[in-house]
Amino acid sequence: MSRSLNKAMIIGNLGSDPEVRSTASGTRVATLSVATSRSWTNQSGERQEKTEWHRVVLWNSKFRQLADVAEKYLKKGDRVYVEGRIEYRTWEDREGKTRYSTEINANEMVMLTPRGGGEDSDSAVTRRAPQPAVADSAAESYNDFPEALDEEEDDLPF
Repeated sequence: MSRSLNKAMIIGNLGSDPEVRSTASGTRVATLSVATSRSWTNQSGERQEKTEWHRVVLWNSKFRQLADVAEKYLKKGDRVYVEGRIEYRTWEDREGKTRYSTEINANEMVMLTPRGGGEDSDSAVTRRAPQPAVADSAAESYNDFPEALDEEEDDLPF
């Protein structure tokens, strides 16, 4: 049997407040714009920096309320850890043009920006989205924007 892996992990800062919507079926979804940066010194000794922007999608499910957590606690500039899978979408806009999007469909989000109490900015994680007692039985995904289809995953026997 052939196995594969699609996993993305990023730590970065929000470029804007989360955008939260509900699908036609009532499932809430949040979209984040997360910036990651890297820096280096070129051959001339000049400091260089490159910032990448990542579109992150957080869904509410029966085990995790990631969209609600993002809406309640995240704001522009906050630092987050996001883990999920990379997805590519294609759709037609209102003018009939084909559009493409690359997203991280998150199944884990950890807030890294301290809240109040005068904590140090490098302190440990302050809030974590609720953790399930068992593996999620379904993970949501965009298929046709903004509608969503559920993907079934096998339940683990332990």
